[in-house]
Amino acid sequence: MEKLIDNVKKSFEKKFGRKPLLLASPGRINLIGEHTDYNEGFVLPGATDRAVIFAVAPRDDRRCRFYSLDFDQDYATDLDHLHKSEWRWPDYLQGVLDQFLKGGYAIRGLDLAFGGNVPIGGGMSSSAAVEGGLAFAVNHLFGLNLDLLSLALLAQRAENEFVGLRCGIMDMYANLHGQPGKVMKIDCRHLVHEYYPFDRSELRVIISDTGVRRELASSEYNVRRRQCEEGVSLLRRYYPEIKSLRDVSLQMLEEHRAEFDPVVWKRCAYVVGENERVDLACQDLVRSDFISFGERMKESHRGLRDEYEVSSPELNLLVNSALKIPGVLGSRMMGAGFGGCTISLVEAGAVEEFRSRVSADYRRETGREPAIHVVRIEAGTRILEG
Repeated sequence: MEKLIDNVKKSFEKKFGRKPLLLASPGRINLIGEHTDYNEGFVLPGATDRAVIFAVAPRDDRRCRFYSLDFDQDYATDLDHLHKSEWRWPDYLQGVLDQFLKGGYAIRGLDLAFGGNVPIGGGMSSSAAVEGGLAFAVNHLFGLNLDLLSLALLAQRAENEFVGLRCGIMDMYANLHGQPGKVMKIDCRHLVHEYYPFDRSELRVIISDTGVRRELASSEYNVRRRQCEEGVSLLRRYYPEIKSLRDVSLQMLEEHRAEFDPVVWKRCAYVVGENERVDLACQDLVRSDFISFGERMKESHRGLRDEYEVSSPELNLLVNSALKIPGVLGSRMMGAGFGGCTISLVEAGAVEEFRSRVSADYRRETGREPAIHVVRIEAGTRILEG
């Protein structure tokens, strides 16, 4: 990480000729609770030691100059002419600035260089790391005094409105509220959270990246969201108090199953079951029962694969390979799906066997090498220097 920070800082100074404010904005993992956030349910994420590093400084005009180390590309615009770019990565930055302007906040232009080691498109939410990091930086640079929840909501709106993905709040919330050695159960309706300890020295969290970028994820994500809303509309005829799938029980679904489109029923059944799994998983953490916690992860993957249908052959291959290894307590796909990453809970002594066997199985079946990352639960977005 020190080398990354130094590279970003030096790139900024070379490009813009002055000293920057340095920030770290982490990617996130989600232990359990997938596709529940936009249904006002529960999730269990944590911030990680994989992060996007920002070097940023304010300007006296409305000009904005961005440099991406990861793509080695420059992009320039100004606050009065924000518009979608051909490259996409500038849109995550412009979307955040657009939201500050829409909120009537007094901001100026800025110079920015950034780069990271969060897998891009791999399910660890590199996009939220970019959005949350810039929102935090702008808030600090211009003395806006917004709290972390307000920044998370602003970053979510940036992705919803400017980028065009109707994502939920989890990624931005975890990015900004993370604490070392703790995961957080987020109530995505009331936007409050509780921390749970997740710092056992004998356990590791491993992210395995398929290397498959999620071309279907954005379009299918929006389809799943509409299907969930369709299920809520049907049930509201009988239960007017229902606002989202957060309010639905499996019994309600079973009673009206004949009235559902079969696919819509499966989508709703997954979400209702996943919310219950998050609650049970938190009880497991209180008891330090990681065997049961791992079982919840396995159940989550089966639901994502068979009911929500957002997994892929590559994700299934990684999960199945992992679960054959002694010392792997649980494994599942993580993120929007159709590619990206899996997350596995692994005993420390099994890490090297995990790397070797999972890599070999994946190479044999796909001809590609998976990227395997051992991650720690770390702090949320924070200032490093300046």
